Amino acid sequence: MRRLGLVFVGFAAIAAALIETATAQDDVRRLPVRRYVDKMQAGWIGQMAGVGWGGPTEWWCRGEIMAENRVPKWHPGLINQFNQDDIYVEMTFLQTLETHGLDVSIRQAGIDFANSRYRLWCANKTGRDNLRKGIAPPDSSHPKLNPNADDIDYQIEADYSGLIAPGMPQLAIELGEKFGRLMNYGDGLYAGQFVGAMYAVAFFEDDIVKIIKTALRAIPAESQYAEMVRDMLAWYEKNPDDWQKTWQWVEDKYHKDPRYSHGLWKLTEAGAKGEQNIDAKLNGAYILMGLLYGKGDPDQTIVISIRCGQDSDCNPSNAAGILFTTMGLEKVPARFKSALNPEGKFSHTPYDFPKLIDVSKVLVRQAVERGGGRIEKQANGEEVFVIPVVASQPSELMRSWEPGPIAGSKFTDAEMAKIQATSSGVHTKTDIGTDLEKFAPGWKSDNCGVAENPGLHASRGGREKVLVTHPLNGSMPCVLTKTVDIPTGRKTRLVIEVGHDPRGDWILLVTANGKQVKQEIIGGRTCIDGWTEVRVDLSGYAGKSVSLGLENRANGWHFETGYWSHIAIESD
Repeated sequence: MRRLGLVFVGFAAIAAALIETATAQDDVRRLPVRRYVDKMQAGWIGQMAGVGWGGPTEWWCRGEIMAENRVPKWHPGLINQFNQDDIYVEMTFLQTLETHGLDVSIRQAGIDFANSRYRLWCANKTGRDNLRKGIAPPDSSHPKLNPNADDIDYQIEADYSGLIAPGMPQLAIELGEKFGRLMNYGDGLYAGQFVGAMYAVAFFEDDIVKIIKTALRAIPAESQYAEMVRDMLAWYEKNPDDWQKTWQWVEDKYHKDPRYSHGLWKLTEAGAKGEQNIDAKLNGAYILMGLLYGKGDPDQTIVISIRCGQDSDCNPSNAAGILFTTMGLEKVPARFKSALNPEGKFSHTPYDFPKLIDVSKVLVRQAVERGGGRIEKQANGEEVFVIPVVASQPSELMRSWEPGPIAGSKFTDAEMAKIQATSSGVHTKTDIGTDLEKFAPGWKSDNCGVAENPGLHASRGGREKVLVTHPLNGSMPCVLTKTVDIPTGRKTRLVIEVGHDPRGDWILLVTANGKQVKQEIIGGRTCIDGWTEVRVDLSGYAGKSVSLGLENRANGWHFETGYWSHIAIESD
């Protein structure tokens, strides 16, 4: 395991005089490269902390404030969030930029996104399905072809665009036009551009109100998303100490008022119930709620965003990422970074944390030079980014409830040949045989789906060396099988310890010679701290060979990932 000291760089020796911000007479900002790396790493850590803390609470509360005693306790192991769509989608965008450069075309970005293999929902899923069908961007996000176009998807994954663009919100806008337009339109797009701009500003400013006001210039002033941001600033000024009162104002306008919901936000996926509001404006307000009322405290920033409800892991992820960027890694409390596993791979990507940092460091150099800046070397050998101050030029005003015409964009035959996945790509099998043999020798697997990064993980759900499985689809389970000889004269049993993704549950089905002998739902109501032990008496097969099957079945196709910490045949 690589030591984190190789990733986390110290900055105590950097002279404060090197850190300069632009003045009215200055047309550049200066940022020591090592200071940039410190803040950039903190931004990534903040995202992982926010989504890790809020993950178990996602969709618990819709249209109500979460009770304080329902918020989970933080423990350092929660930082290892390598299987979250809030983060892994960004890795695809970074890989596209790493491979093709900052001037990559939107069509190439669409091809790369179409070929991604992780599980997606809402605007991301519809956008990717459209791309796989040959609908090229920007039509993949057009509201007539993507009814989820105002959802929060690009908002939750735009962090990368600011983390490689210190002091360059215009680059965050441009990257939104390449990647945000794959799945979002109008306010859904502006949401991500605004988030990216807040990160860009956070490298030079730690006053949250100033960060928000500056980032607001990056989106069309006439948009309803910009109106929401102005409302949040005004409501905070009017009511700076009672976030729950401001929450109610947000609820009344951005959840209940049809002039702002437009009937666009309701989830259409099977199993969605209640007032499950995925709209970018409402959830964006919850990001700002945490940032404003958290008043610079990382715990309060995350907890307030969680307690606002709705998508309560994505929102604290954005809020914490921005706040941690202002702080820099050295000032981030140890509890948020001490347990980071540097070898953990982000789902279906080539990136672990050290690789993520390395790629960000490469891309930011390209971004500075592309933006007309330069990299100076000081007499002491320190490098400094010299970054021009450029006024933001927002994207064109678009409204998802009154969309413009469809462009009629289609991928060419040559482009389609580069798209290997299909709209049902999430049902592709993956081979976990090697990992399974290490975990439980002699067992075989079949029909393991690619979603949720299956295989052997260093840790999951608070335990070490956990096998992760996933059903192939809603009706076909992932199956683990082994034929065993049952001894005579002894009591023999199958003992397994299984857990679940805190956001969902799954059905465990145990078979012997093809006959069902056990069935249990593995979820929050049946497990203690996410885990349960299941025992099956095999003594009735004494003196015989028995073919055992362990099935990870879907239970509504909602986070049905199987966690396995122990599989054994025991006799006494």
